[in-house]
Amino acid sequence: MPGGRLTQQERRQIAVGLSEGLGYAEIARRLGRPTSTVSREVIRNGGPDGYLADRAHQAAARRARRRTRTPPARPQATTTAYGRDPGAVREFEERYVDVLVQTGLPRMMARVLTCLYGTDAGSVTARELAQRLQVSPASVSTAIAYLEEQELIKRERDPRGRRERYAIDDDVWYRAFMASVRRNLMLAEAAQAGIEVYGADTPVGARLKSVARFLDHTSQDMIQAAEHWRQILAAPDR
Repeated sequence: MPGGRLTQQERRQIAVGLSEGLGYAEIARRLGRPTSTVSREVIRNGGPDGYLADRAHQAAARRARRRTRTPPARPQATTTAYGRDPGAVREFEERYVDVLVQTGLPRMMARVLTCLYGTDAGSVTARELAQRLQVSPASVSTAIAYLEEQELIKRERDPRGRRERYAIDDDVWYRAFMASVRRNLMLAEAAQAGIEVYGADTPVGARLKSVARFLDHTSQDMIQAAEHWRQILAAPDR
């Protein structure tokens, strides 16, 4: 039924619709489901090109069993503050994790980042992350190290004690964006060095020159755009 979980047959219909090149809205219309239900289902299970109905159904069954056996421990303030619906919060968190995974972020790192985004306090300790996500401190430590390297989180000293806290500030995506630009510029420099090795007039040299020019020019454009919008968004609302 429209408000219940997707059945295996419905998932097979989704797979058929994707193979026919249908959009999420059309597939949802045929199933009598909200478009968001179909889009979440596909994104969570490999995307339009990798969606397999039976595998998606098995994954959903595993998630349901995990929720039944060990419901995640979540701080009360996080889910019910400001009159929030705990079920809607959990659904959003699962969806956000899936989207981050689709962008290439490892799942544990995506879970930690989503947890930080959903924290009204603005920061949490490693112990709080481990308790909320029901994972080992080692898993949290690995995720924190990765996210810090990508400049997606920052480390703070807890003024009330010796523990460190982890947070996301307003500049987090700017820093992550600029880190990506720097990596592109490094690739451009490496390609430029390869031109001297292979020769500028050779097919390889021409290919590397194209790579270097593209990455260099687009990186400069990205830097200007990032600085422009950073200043605009940092300005107080008029």
